Amino acid sequence: MKALERLARRRVEPDLIVSPELARELTVLSVELNRQVGILLNRAGQVELVIVGDHKGLLIPALTGFRSAGGRLKGLRLVHTHLAGEEISQDDLMDLLFLRLDLLTMIKAQPDGLPERLYSAHLVPAATAGTPWAFLPPVVPSQQPRTLRAQLAALEDEFARSRPTKTVDQGKDRAILVSVTTAPKARAQESMDELVELARSDDVVVLDTVIQRRDRINPRFILGKGKLGEIMLKALQLHANLLVFDQELNPSQIRSITDHTELRVIDRTQLILDIFARRALSREGRLQIEMAQLKYLMPRLTTRDDALSRLTGGIGGRGPGETRLEVDRRRIKDRLNKLDKKLEEVARERSQRRARRRKRELPVLSLVGYTNAGKSTLLNTLTRSDILAEDKLFATLDPTSRRLRFPQDMEVIVTDTVGFISHLPAELKQAFKATLEELHEAGVLLHVVDLSNPRFADHMAVVEGLLRELDLGDIPRLTVFNKIDQVDPAVVAEQLASHEAVALSALDPSTFGPFLDKARQLVLKEWTPLAEGGQV
Repeated sequence: MKALERLARRRVEPDLIVSPELARELTVLSVELNRQVGILLNRAGQVELVIVGDHKGLLIPALTGFRSAGGRLKGLRLVHTHLAGEEISQDDLMDLLFLRLDLLTMIKAQPDGLPERLYSAHLVPAATAGTPWAFLPPVVPSQQPRTLRAQLAALEDEFARSRPTKTVDQGKDRAILVSVTTAPKARAQESMDELVELARSDDVVVLDTVIQRRDRINPRFILGKGKLGEIMLKALQLHANLLVFDQELNPSQIRSITDHTELRVIDRTQLILDIFARRALSREGRLQIEMAQLKYLMPRLTTRDDALSRLTGGIGGRGPGETRLEVDRRRIKDRLNKLDKKLEEVARERSQRRARRRKRELPVLSLVGYTNAGKSTLLNTLTRSDILAEDKLFATLDPTSRRLRFPQDMEVIVTDTVGFISHLPAELKQAFKATLEELHEAGVLLHVVDLSNPRFADHMAVVEGLLRELDLGDIPRLTVFNKIDQVDPAVVAEQLASHEAVALSALDPSTFGPFLDKARQLVLKEWTPLAEGGQV
């Protein structure tokens, strides 16, 4: 114990990896204990941590108290012993990578306790010969050059030169998107493409995407540790601060990945929640999103550790959910109960508005469709409105209604709704159901489809499935193929022949003729007062 305490008080000249005296002290102690012994040194040469392992290896604890120097390397180097004459091991190199150490040095301890040589490795900004590290020539401790500070400075400069410029992305999260799946590669790529669009919609800079297909999902890291090491290196090289997973992660997986990468980690659900928190404008929308955030975070509040502080910092923790770690489960449940009551009040108010609309006997046409299909643009062009319409997923969250006068003086209400999406998070399904209650009052659903999207058929299937799940499958529907200005006319004709649909460009009113005629026919057929010859 006294020998370990002496090690903890040691100091090394900053230009040396380790002093010859300290190297010998480590090997003597290691041989006496028949265990590997290691020390973590900071850049000033002070011993930050003494680690005693077993005969074959060391277990380095999470270094949560240390931050990376300049956003790159950790500012720590590991010097440790090997007892059986073995070389630097794969586990050693994984520690170098995952912990972002300045340097990893191994000392071969000879049977008489003397150090043989220092064997060192460091990370490199660009992988050399397929590996993210480089080895220094072995050196006898007493003959090592006094160049460590200069070497580390040059290495930091090399990382800095490989770092993308910050000016373009200032203030934005820089993310690597990850998918780990057992699904076919084509389907995984489609889902990843959508995750890229979701990230873009949340103003996240996507630096790289990684898809790993596995027969089995790793229960701890979700992906293999080797692939996690590759991602860690990419994050280091690209100056990423965020990992976004396409699959939903459980709390232990988030903690494990965060502990190993020291990056903020969120999943698809949290990304969507964050978009909703940014964009919900109505009182009901904000209440629904707060409830969804609380329900998502509650099982992840079992401990208050560094992983969870990253989980709720910045993206994925905006809006009402960002202070939820400051309350315990009981208070969260109390808040959920209050939100339930407020939402019941809002639902009553909405029901009264619908009742007043029914009294005026105005038919309702509701726009539905996959997110970013062009519903808001169509409503704007139809009614000469200026509702927010962006080329982003979930640009519209709150239901919006406008009056539209058909030819022959027929007046209807057209309602825009939130876009649908595949793999809708469970926490949001309830919010969707409340938001889409307006659809139950619709006489006709206008299913808007982005025909220019290569996956439009899959998107149509998702919408149809969610409509059935929301008990809206029996309402008459008109399929509207949008964005025909971006599609070959032969493809448009082929799809119109395959579906009972109309085609238009939401930006070009001159293409609206068939759509308006068909929509009016459906309204006349479904709306009883008109069918009986009543006046609107």
